[in-house]
Amino acid sequence: MSRAPCYGRCPGPGDPRRATRTRRLVSPSVDDAAPDPTGQTAPDGQNRPAPLVVAASIGALEGLALLLLAALEAASVDSERLSLGISTAVFFALTGGAVLGCSWGLLRLSGWARGPLLLAQLIALGLAWNLKDAPLVALVLVGSALVALAGMLHPDTMRALGTLPDDRPQDDHRG
Repeated sequence: MSRAPCYGRCPGPGDPRRATRTRRLVSPSVDDAAPDPTGQTAPDGQNRPAPLVVAASIGALEGLALLLLAALEAASVDSERLSLGISTAVFFALTGGAVLGCSWGLLRLSGWARGPLLLAQLIALGLAWNLKDAPLVALVLVGSALVALAGMLHPDTMRALGTLPDDRPQDDHRG
């Protein structure tokens, strides 16, 4: 689209009328905002509640621990238990990657990520019961799982994810 010549009537660079004509008509995006140094703001500008950040951090640590276990299992594979060692390492790696991905999704306030992380914490509680003969490992598993569950089920987290029903009473106008 070509512009018609102004012949001296067009506003110049310092003219306030030019600023009103070139003002953006869309709302500012997240890219226009200054980055949050605390990391408490999600990509859409919404604040992340502290319980959600704690739960996602615990999930990320669990995912990293599973990846570490996968690497250790892969390193200890010998010819006598080749298929078992490889399948166990692959299982740990896939599970660790999934837990890390869900933790990242939870930090980005994606509601889909909460369910798999809840399931991972329930599995950790069952694993802790199975490892009750090693009390330190069992206590770490129980403690981290309970803190993560409390963080994911906290009302602020559920509100941020959009899964908490509205507290306001609804008017029922049925004829």
